[in-house]
This record gives sequence, C-alpha cells and structure tokens, in this order.
Amino acid sequence: MYLTRMPLNAARRQSKFLLASPQAMHAAVLAAFPPGSTPDREQEGGRVLWRVDFQHPHVYLYIVSPSEPSLEHLVEQAGWPGKSGWESVDYDYRLSRLAEGEVLAFRLTANPVKQSRDPQLAGKRLPHVTADQQRDWLIQRAEAHGFRVPLGVDGQPDVLVSRRSRHEFRRGDSMVTLATAQFDGRLEISDAAVFRRTLTHGLGRAKGYGCGLMTIAGVHGRE
Repeated sequence: MYLTRMPLNAARRQSKFLLASPQAMHAAVLAAFPPGSTPDREQEGGRVLWRVDFQHPHVYLYIVSPSEPSLEHLVEQAGWPGKSGWESVDYDYRLSRLAEGEVLAFRLTANPVKQSRDPQLAGKRLPHVTADQQRDWLIQRAEAHGFRVPLGVDGQPDVLVSRRSRHEFRRGDSMVTLATAQFDGRLEISDAAVFRRTLTHGLGRAKGYGCGLMTIAGVHGRE
C-alpha cells in the first residue's frame, strides 16, 4: 500500500471545478492508475481511498492505494507545474507496526448516514444532520473497525467534528447530495488486524466520493 499527498492550487480554475465535484475528483484520482487496473474495487490488500484536506491556507489531496499513483495530469491541471508535485511513501511498513493499545491522533472524512424508519422510504439512507449525531455515528462504529475513542480531559469522547460539508453534483441524469463530516481526535487500537483493514479499505459509505479515508499520526503530530 502507498500513502500519497499532493498540494492543490485552489486558485486555479480546474482546481475549483474538482473541489466542487467529488465525482470529477474521483475520476481524476482513478486516472492516476494504469488502464486495465481496478483501483476503485475491493481487493484483498486494500482499495483506492482519497480525501481532500483544507489546512488553511493550503489544500491537499490524500490517496491510499495498493499501487503507486502517477499524478502528472493533476499537477498540470490543479497544481504547480514544474514546482511542486506529490509525495508517495510505502505505507506497508507503518501498517505492519500497528499494535493493540497504541494511541494515535487521527483524521477521517466520512458520510454519516442512518437507515430511514419511514415505511414510505424503506431502504433509503438519510444523513445525520447535527455534529452530535455525526460524532455518535463514529463512536458506535469504532469497535467494529478495530479502535475505540478514549475520553478527553473533559470526560467526553476525544473526537471533534471539525468540518461539515454538503455537496450537490450531477451523476448521469440525476443529482446527488452528499453530506460529509471531518473528524479529528484520538483513538486507541483495540484490534490491530481489523484496524489495518479500516485504514486500507475505508470506513463508511461514499468511498468513491472522498469519504472513508482515515489517516493517523503520533499524538503530537498528524500525517
């Protein structure tokens, strides 16, 4: 697995288009892999996950992938050609060293949804709309994904919904509405093998639209 980070030039026209359309960004990310590959499909080792981070005044694209991406097209369209490209590192070494009880800082962008209880909307998933609902959504899923969220100094789970977004974009003849939440906090690994799968396969829905990618760092920094 590889972990890649690329700075985006948010002032460029193509960058603005990609940042406004998760579907367009998804296509641009998949174009970083050779024809005939299936980077957006589930594989034993992992799948392609991506996320856009707004770290004022900078914007970064993060990608986790089974093979190393080639992002020349994105540099030309949305970066700084000739000046700043991207950085990919071998992620397997870090993944192999994950251990139960390890405490890490994390960031996750996800699509917190719930099953509708309205019989007329059977099978439809609705977004959680408040920050508390979104935080509870993550905490309830933590153990099944190999981690727990410890309590902070205030006695509350040490996770913050630090950014909330709503995207509307066209997919074919229909419009898609996507509600996302960015989580920042601390976690403790409870099952290293399950947590490793979370990092390489994602958490939650809408993975093709920039959701599900969790990155980790030591508690005094962030990857």
